[in-house]
Amino acid sequence: MYLSTRGTVDRLTAAQAIAQGIAPDGGLYVPETIPLLDEQALPRLISLNYAERAAAILRLFLTDYTAAEIQACVAAAYSSEKFSHPAVAPVTKVADGTFALELWHGPTSAFKDMALQLLPRLLSCALKKIGEQAEIVILVATSGDTGKAALEGFKDVEQIRVMVFYPENGVSQIQRLQMVTQDGANLQVIAVKGNFDDAQTGVKQIFNDGVFNAQLANSGFKLSSANSINWGRLVPQIVYYFSAYADLVRDKYITLGSMVNFVVPTGNFGNILAGYYAKLMGLPVNKLICASNSNNVLTDFLTTGVYSRNRQFYKTYSPSMDILISSNLERLLYHVTGGDSAQIGRWMAGLNANGEYRISNEHLAAIKEVFPAGWISDEETAATIGRVHGEYGYALDPHTAVAWQVAENYRRQSGDRTPNIIVSTASPFKFNATVLTALAGTDSFAGKSEFAALHALAKLINQPVPTALAELEHKPVRHTAVCGKHDMLNVVKAALHLVE
Repeated sequence: MYLSTRGTVDRLTAAQAIAQGIAPDGGLYVPETIPLLDEQALPRLISLNYAERAAAILRLFLTDYTAAEIQACVAAAYSSEKFSHPAVAPVTKVADGTFALELWHGPTSAFKDMALQLLPRLLSCALKKIGEQAEIVILVATSGDTGKAALEGFKDVEQIRVMVFYPENGVSQIQRLQMVTQDGANLQVIAVKGNFDDAQTGVKQIFNDGVFNAQLANSGFKLSSANSINWGRLVPQIVYYFSAYADLVRDKYITLGSMVNFVVPTGNFGNILAGYYAKLMGLPVNKLICASNSNNVLTDFLTTGVYSRNRQFYKTYSPSMDILISSNLERLLYHVTGGDSAQIGRWMAGLNANGEYRISNEHLAAIKEVFPAGWISDEETAATIGRVHGEYGYALDPHTAVAWQVAENYRRQSGDRTPNIIVSTASPFKFNATVLTALAGTDSFAGKSEFAALHALAKLINQPVPTALAELEHKPVRHTAVCGKHDMLNVVKAALHLVE
């Protein structure tokens, strides 16, 4: 069963929690208990393919779904039609003791596909299970990748419509093109004049607007979410931590039971939190290393215990991490405090009212035991892309480069020689301008169109341009709407014909 982190709503089944997305009290749904693996569970995963591993992990959390329902969902999500690599999420050895978990072989070339190919299927199944008749309206705030992955995953899905809000000047050109050229009769894409936090805050305010939600219900609509605030988005991400470990054991890079570190480029704290759930379940994880860019609010929090969004916002080479309010941290705090929902409520109220909160030294010590943290600048990011390609012939996107350098800094400072698995969250082609410039100098991009740059990068790193990105050049723009950050509710009302 699932509870709200803020503790004021009833326990729900997994299907109910997934259909609802966010709790009515503004909290996030968390599992009442964390399933523990028996000692045969990990050995059993080693010989399985990705979809089979996913089914094995998901059925521990989605106990109201039948085995057949889960099987059907994962088979459709992780098919060869969707993912270009047979392993779905392959692990590549890049250097001694350093591996890349590649999560970008799906249809949108970013890690969000790992969850957002599955969530629409879990949600459609949930609606049938709970007998939901309303049309579900999914509101998405995106820093670049979630939006496209949600649009792709939910395209033309019955009973569901999707509205994606993205910061007008806060995504890469490729990310923007992926969203504004998306087809699908049930989809809308809107640029917001502001940054990602403005878009995310606007979406949360709509979710927490009781009057509007009552109006929706009277008109046959219900809101839900495809961001990682939705448990159905987060639970599929737990799978690839287990899968990566199983691959390293299978390929004899590590022995069963030995520890690994995962290094995660982190913005909204969902991806790294999935790794924390894997650790709580019994996966032999030593450290979850939190890697940030100049928007280093998480680095500061994980080292001082003070969370403050009252700081300058930077636009960086790694835009999916340009975030100052990391929603999923609320779930971590819930588990670290032993489910003290009253305390969570006070902290989140402080964040809303004053832009900050401070946790106790005791709670900070527990968090620091698991989550070392570091950050690097754009200059260091570009240098890392160039150096890693030069030394190992491996091309990193800017987010993965942040994780790589933070991992190296951590290893040097701590002396921890545990194998590092770098969680690689996007294809280098999604950020071709940054990667091409880092590898070949500023002149390499000068005067080139976005698509000429794609092909120049392909030649340089000796990899084919992902088909879906190459096709963007000839796709018509379908979505041109722009709104102010305070107009998002009116945009939703207009789209649903609810304007008085």
